[in-house]
Amino acid sequence: LKLNQSPFTEETPISPNNPYSATKASSDLLVRSYYETFKLPLIITRCSNNFGPFQHKEKFIPTIIYSALHNKKVPVYGDGMQIRDWLFVEDHCRAIFSIFEKGTLGEVYNIGGGNEKSNLSTVKQILNLMGKPDSLIEYVKDRKGHDRRYAIDSTKLQRELGWVQTSLWDQALEDTVDWHIKAFKEQSL
Repeated sequence: LKLNQSPFTEETPISPNNPYSATKASSDLLVRSYYETFKLPLIITRCSNNFGPFQHKEKFIPTIIYSALHNKKVPVYGDGMQIRDWLFVEDHCRAIFSIFEKGTLGEVYNIGGGNEKSNLSTVKQILNLMGKPDSLIEYVKDRKGHDRRYAIDSTKLQRELGWVQTSLWDQALEDTVDWHIKAFKEQSL
């Protein structure tokens, strides 16, 4: 999405900008085709970026934590001003459960976090939580086709199924940082 565009709704046309997002879009189309052709009991969900415990250390937030914990450079693509909408994993799980229980077959439901943050501000917030200096930030070449903004509108999910996000960004991020620090320290024993 462009910075001035409204968040992505279930009706927003899918228009992937890189091969990774094209694979996600094609999976939606494949699921839809099986629902329409074979009447399989399927529902499509689309979520914003997840974070929380047990996330693989290659992902953005665990990478920041791992690098900072070991006083290594924290890579930030381009200028770091890409915007991401963050969703705590427990809220995502509750949304999926709600969709499983009450969702309408053949429908699409967006699951957004309502936490739009620039990558750079996320990095700085994590470094601050860890008592680490911003000098650990290292700007690296941006990825080809890197989207400037992800933003998902969860209004349909909230209105039709009553799902509400319960996790607050600051507390969920602090809990995530604490969990990963403990996990990384245990792995190094």
